[in-house]
Amino acid sequence: MTTQDNAAAVRAEVEQFRTHIKALRDEIAKAIVGNREVVDGVITCMLAGGHALLEGVPGLGKTMLVRTLSETLNLQFSRVQFTPDLMPADILGTTVIDETQQGHKAFEFRKGPVFTNILLADEINRATPKTQSALLEAMQEHRVSVGKKTFTLDEPFVVLATQNPLEMEGTYPLPEAQLDRFFFKLQVPFPDRDELHDILDRTTGLEQPHLVAVLGRDDILAMQKLVRQVPVARHVQDYAVRLLQAAHPDGPDAPDLAKRFVRFGPSPRGAQSVLLAAKIRALFEGRFAASIDDVRASALPALRHRVLLNFEGEAEGVKTDQVIEAILKAIPETKAGSTAAEKSVGVN
Repeated sequence: MTTQDNAAAVRAEVEQFRTHIKALRDEIAKAIVGNREVVDGVITCMLAGGHALLEGVPGLGKTMLVRTLSETLNLQFSRVQFTPDLMPADILGTTVIDETQQGHKAFEFRKGPVFTNILLADEINRATPKTQSALLEAMQEHRVSVGKKTFTLDEPFVVLATQNPLEMEGTYPLPEAQLDRFFFKLQVPFPDRDELHDILDRTTGLEQPHLVAVLGRDDILAMQKLVRQVPVARHVQDYAVRLLQAAHPDGPDAPDLAKRFVRFGPSPRGAQSVLLAAKIRALFEGRFAASIDDVRASALPALRHRVLLNFEGEAEGVKTDQVIEAILKAIPETKAGSTAAEKSVGVN
């Protein structure tokens, strides 16, 4: 196959990708008013093979968004309502004694709701840390260990968790190790006046939106594969690395806000999330190469839950978004002394 044939094939795949995304957005928009950034963020997590944490006060449609996404995809869907008395076995499953056809007793593993493609972990921060941690292995390795057996989860597997702000009654903070497993943390905003009118028109009348599945398992897996093929220039990747380093208080380019208020910066998973999200954003816009603008646009949702503030930062009421925005302003797009070779494009 010639270079021109390869280029034509890539263009066709990118256009097919954009066609799928448009169909998915249009179908979701039948039920969800506005929130384009949140919708795109959830889709991005799914295409990256990651998980999304949606935060907002009750009543903003977080659960409805996840349910709507599940109805537009021909995938298995499970929901777990997290409560203080929820146990790990309620999520993963449990081993029971069952009677065989021959009348003998035997141990049998009954799979829990985690064995699905899309798992809605509703109000995840209302369960105890022990139960929250039950998801760690499933989220990171896409498998579940129960006793001496390990079960592999079917692909794609994505956890879409909702949580109320930590200041609300009856909430537990998520462990740092679990927060790091989330690809994005998305803030669900309060709707504006026009959006409130649209919500009332849709929810207080007789007609209810009828949603259909527009994408299937094979479509999602093919789109995930295409994401991994998007090339990233070395200087773009270096920009993502420098952003990550600047989020550490002892980083070489850390701004004063990070040095003063940050206790721990993001792990390498933060840079992985930023770069994969940048690739997906490029495909959203019909480009087969990630840019620095894509990295900048992906930094906030990918890093806001991975920056841990110190006591002074908590006491001063500093938000992690403020720290990340300060980093984005402080870090130049190119580092002094970069060579032309460092700016060459390479396929990841």
